[in-house]
Amino acid sequence: MNEDLNTAGVTFVTSVNNRAVLENNFLISPCFQDGHPHQILLQENFPSAARAYNQALENSVHDLVIFAHQDMIFPATWLAQVQDAITSLARTDPHWGVLGVFGIDKHGENVGYVYSTGQGRIGAPLASPQPVQTLDEIVLILRKSSGLRFNERLPHFHFYGVDICLAAQSRGMQSYTIPAFCIHNTQFNLVMPREFYESYHALKKIWKQYLPIQTTCIRMTRFDSHMYVRRLREFKLRHSHRKDIAIPRRQDGRQLLGEVEMSNSGSPAQSPSR
Repeated sequence: MNEDLNTAGVTFVTSVNNRAVLENNFLISPCFQDGHPHQILLQENFPSAARAYNQALENSVHDLVIFAHQDMIFPATWLAQVQDAITSLARTDPHWGVLGVFGIDKHGENVGYVYSTGQGRIGAPLASPQPVQTLDEIVLILRKSSGLRFNERLPHFHFYGVDICLAAQSRGMQSYTIPAFCIHNTQFNLVMPREFYESYHALKKIWKQYLPIQTTCIRMTRFDSHMYVRRLREFKLRHSHRKDIAIPRRQDGRQLLGEVEMSNSGSPAQSPSR
């Protein structure tokens, strides 16, 4: 890709359930300032991410579509880094499937480098795009022309990144984590809602031929051993009265962006938590 994404424009898509979070994070990203050329599709009141994102794909005016959480913040250099990664892949794997900023490979190793509220800088910087089995949903990048679509059999708003990476794999297309550092100003939760596990079982049923499936938050296996361990840990946490079960996101996204961009330090963690 030789064109400048900052001037040619891309389509950004986010599923919105809180306008204040959207306006204090996603929309304050430097790439959306000063008369930008990008299409922004705000998907509201959908029962699942798959339905919201498939409609957005139909309405996209650009081939390159970037799906992101409403609490993501993209630093000033982010689109240039995305463009560099796509240019690199044009030489090595022009038929790539899905790109993201954090993923996990088939050996269970997390791949990527992001900032996450409550954890700080996670992972390690990459020199080039790295192949992964699945990607975290915080950022997913694909081409409308690839024909990839989200599976609407998957309910709620969990594991749709895993789903589309496996859809790409089923078509012989590789997914990659790319070096494109960004900020996830998330509420850090150690206990997941019921919908998380409903989505887990739905995804496992859809892609049972690919078990075991690596995700950035849990490993799916035939007998669900990792899932049961997680649920037991969450049961204990609910009754522990710990104050760090949920750490709220930062209220001032602009301040957080400034702090992260100014900082050249940080101790990467081993993996992101969900």
